[in-house]
Amino acid sequence: MLSKKIEETAKIYALQNAVQFNGKANEKAVIGKVIAALGKNGFKPKEIIPAVKSVVEQINHLSLKEQISELEKIAPDLLHREKKERVFKLPPLPYAEDGKVVTRFPPEPNGYLHIGHAKAAVIDHEYARMYNGKFILRFDDTNPENAAIEFYDAQREDLQWLGIEWDEEYNTSDHLKIHYQLAEQLIRQGDAYVCRCPPEEIRKKRFQRKECRCRNLSSGENIDMWNDMLSSGFSKGVILRLKGDLHSSNTAMHDPTLFRIIEKPHPIHGDRYHVWPTYDFAGAVEDSISGVTHPFRTKEYELRDECYFYILERLHLRKPHLMEFSRLSIKGMPVSKRRIKPLIEKGIVSGYDDIRLPTLRGLKRRGILPETIKQFVISQGISKVESTAPFSLVEAINRKILDPKTRRYFFVPNPVKIVVKNAPKKRIELKLHPTKDLGKRVVETGSTFYIPKDDVQRMKTGETFRLKELYNIRIEKISDDIITTQYVGEELLPDTAKIQWTTDDHICMSVFVSKPLFKNEKYDPDSLQRIDGYAEKAVADIYEGEIIQFERFGFVRIEKQNSKIVGFFAHK
Repeated sequence: MLSKKIEETAKIYALQNAVQFNGKANEKAVIGKVIAALGKNGFKPKEIIPAVKSVVEQINHLSLKEQISELEKIAPDLLHREKKERVFKLPPLPYAEDGKVVTRFPPEPNGYLHIGHAKAAVIDHEYARMYNGKFILRFDDTNPENAAIEFYDAQREDLQWLGIEWDEEYNTSDHLKIHYQLAEQLIRQGDAYVCRCPPEEIRKKRFQRKECRCRNLSSGENIDMWNDMLSSGFSKGVILRLKGDLHSSNTAMHDPTLFRIIEKPHPIHGDRYHVWPTYDFAGAVEDSISGVTHPFRTKEYELRDECYFYILERLHLRKPHLMEFSRLSIKGMPVSKRRIKPLIEKGIVSGYDDIRLPTLRGLKRRGILPETIKQFVISQGISKVESTAPFSLVEAINRKILDPKTRRYFFVPNPVKIVVKNAPKKRIELKLHPTKDLGKRVVETGSTFYIPKDDVQRMKTGETFRLKELYNIRIEKISDDIITTQYVGEELLPDTAKIQWTTDDHICMSVFVSKPLFKNEKYDPDSLQRIDGYAEKAVADIYEGEIIQFERFGFVRIEKQNSKIVGFFAHK
């Protein structure tokens, strides 16, 4: 009697969990609920756990349609209970007025955007829209050594895919003459000076908090040298430095560099300029003169805030309300160009859209939706607390968005041939979604099928299983290259495995599955796996880039390459 009570309770919770999660109940989650429900009545975990495991296994062998039907019979209130959605939203902005908030996203055009950039872009964009304000796209292109013309367009495309729309766009490099005028203002005020000391000496003096020999030259001498910098009178190595506070405990105030000479041609301006501002100068100046009210940047720049405001103070420019948040880090997906770029240059990964990379292009190719990234970013908030999120959080959001609108098909990985004796010839219609009206596909069957090798390896002679949505068969003989079976009827049987299949009328395809790119800080050559198999013929009609669900396999984004169909595994 006690065992029956456990099984009845486990069945209810297993069905509820399976229906909520696309037909697969989570064993641990169900065990937790049953223990919570029955533990107070004297039931022991050692009695509950084996019974729950058995029930969950049985429930997971049912189709989602069958699970819904069973739950409707025994606990309809659980089936129709509305699940409360957790709403993620950004906190109010301090000192924000409706219609007057101005934010900006300032990428450096030196590469493709990744999920860390997405956090900044989404937060800046969302706050501008939240307050009916203005959102600016500003390319911080003041380092010709890294900037490339291809990245301006690439970053625009990535932002558009992400659903980011901007009200104004410009390049920091377009304002270079204004920067030169403001630099001259600092020099004339005695707040900046030209330094010709070797880099090693500068580092040593900064560490010792001592002045270098260039610091106390007159403003007139510095103006002359500044003009020489602008007119190519000096070679690389001469810099303009802020006259900060050498005695400050904040090393960022130890006379940082404001301008330096870079001889490489700029992708837009060519050889027109060779003196370029650093981030300390350009970031502060641009935020102020472009009207930005709430600039965001990552916490790593927090020590440089003092320098940011000091520059604006000495230039008598408006001070925005500067804010910081933590960088977005995902376990196993490093965003550092230092680690990723060599892999691309050596051809180890296919490019910036490789599905193992955290670039927006890699995530898109993998089947992660822009809405998913937006929801994930907002759910992480704008805290300064550093944390590394598991990619499973991204997958959970993506799964929830995809599930109600994704068409289902059969894919058989590592196929094994089976022959069914006395098989009835059938022409059947299979729904493309168990609960939504997404259409149907028609399949004609004979006596030959293909099923996954993993399922075959768990089978024994005499065992009965069901070809999913078709009929039951019993194994008569298992050999190395073929399985002989017998047709045994169409009635749904309890405790019977339901396996996806294809017929002789199939298409060959490969699905690529991503794993973490690095293992123990080293590149893992097994981080990309290829699974070959057969997909049902209807998959040939899927449009390029569509994300579908292969039943009992996972969500897959489809591409057509050289007349062949290829899949990229997103997640279960």
